[in-house]
Amino acid sequence: MKRILSTTAAIILSTAAFIPAQQAHAQVGVHIAIGKAPPPVRYERVPAARRGYEWAPGYWNWNGRRHVWTQGHWERVRAGRYYQRPEWRQGNDGWRLNRGGWQRGARPGGDRDRDGIPNRVDRDRDGDGVPNRFDSNPNNPNRSTNLNRGNGPNGDRDRDGIPNRADRDRDGDGVPNRYDDKPGNPRRY
Repeated sequence: MKRILSTTAAIILSTAAFIPAQQAHAQVGVHIAIGKAPPPVRYERVPAARRGYEWAPGYWNWNGRRHVWTQGHWERVRAGRYYQRPEWRQGNDGWRLNRGGWQRGARPGGDRDRDGIPNRVDRDRDGDGVPNRFDSNPNNPNRSTNLNRGNGPNGDRDRDGIPNRADRDRDGDGVPNRYDDKPGNPRRY
């Protein structure tokens, strides 16, 4: 009798292994809407940048009875993700806190050089060392195409990353253009 029961149990278990298991995909979201607007954002001194980390700014959190300030902190950068700061949004039913956190994909508005500064305010969008206003191709990190042109207002004769029109020493000889008899000649004679 024991042999029959153990054989039956073994058959049931072996057939259960071949039945595809349905994974439960449950997503729980708790949204609390409050009628009281959060206080103004506090000024927070942002410490110097740390390589491999992104600053998560402070925000007003709701503890169930009142708003409580949560200080900013450093978050380790995650590949293929960007940090979305927590923010309060007003809806039809009151104020809701979007807790933010790490989001998949590229940052809205972009951060091409991944320096933590959105492209819309980044002075060197592609991170090549040439400011956008002097860069003929500000979205190309392979230096400015002006560097290969040489002469002309957009060229860069001495290949220092500063276009001739803004370069105070256009030929790179160490003598400022205003004192140089031949500002286009890299030799000092």
